[in-house]
Amino acid sequence: MSLLSFVLRRLLQSIVVMLTVALVAFGLFRYVGDPINNLVGQDTSLEDRARLRQELGLDDPIATQFARFVADAARAEFGYSYQHRRPVSELIAERLPATLELSFVSALLALVIGIPMGVYTALRRDGWLSRSFMTLSLIGISLPTFLIGILLILLFGVVLRWLPTFGRGEVVALGWWTTGLLSSSGLKSLIMPAITLALFQMTLIMRLVRAEMLEVLRTDFVKFGRARGLPDRYVHFRIALKNTLVPVITITGLQLGSIIAFAIITESVFQWPGMGLMFIQAIGNVDIPVMAAYLVLIALFFVVINLIVDLLYFVVDPRLRAERAGAH
Repeated sequence: MSLLSFVLRRLLQSIVVMLTVALVAFGLFRYVGDPINNLVGQDTSLEDRARLRQELGLDDPIATQFARFVADAARAEFGYSYQHRRPVSELIAERLPATLELSFVSALLALVIGIPMGVYTALRRDGWLSRSFMTLSLIGISLPTFLIGILLILLFGVVLRWLPTFGRGEVVALGWWTTGLLSSSGLKSLIMPAITLALFQMTLIMRLVRAEMLEVLRTDFVKFGRARGLPDRYVHFRIALKNTLVPVITITGLQLGSIIAFAIITESVFQWPGMGLMFIQAIGNVDIPVMAAYLVLIALFFVVINLIVDLLYFVVDPRLRAERAGAH
């Protein structure tokens, strides 16, 4: 299978996924309460309600309404927030930088720490440091995210008073994008949420790299390399680690989508002004346009990341190309 046909097939699958998610989000508008009741007051007359319903197209056939919803979503238009009385696109533009900054820093932290720890625990299985890392990984997997965040707040925010306990700190505007990485208070505010969000992903990556590394070290081509007298460093890092990272690419990409989607808990604990906190507040206020926009946007992140991961996997792993070619 050529790269072009592979891309076209994945794009078609991505479109089907996005249409399915759009149908779920459209169902929120259609079946979770009456949109008219959320837009007008109790003293609005029946005639005004009927006129507004007609203007919004709520009397049109379901298929027409869904097609209109998909077209609007493709232009990033989700109407007005019931709670904030502002366009949802403006709210997303304000909150998106905070969530993406937190997610990417957490993902980078998980990779930078998780991969070396996984390699070390695979090569030094009986060392005390490896056992300590494995114990830490059990803690990271077992403890709920919100509990980790609360413990960090208690230790570093309340007891030691080293770091702020909530908020994003001072941010710098770069056009429409805002970042806290260029201010000291922004960096301090980012430390605890990033660690909280990265800990589970870090332990997962560490265990995955360790398991894959141990599997690769048992293969014949690694034994052959050692039999030829190649240095251990070359065998471990040029042969074993290179083959270990192929499946890690897939898991890491999907975990990045999970980090963005499940930043909700971390943002709630630290009152981080991102999309996750906005979504939690929208649920409490039954703000359907915000909820629908969040679902579509998170699905888009997953689809795009998954598509990129599939392309990297197709390019990096020659066995996948060979299998595809043999199947056809």
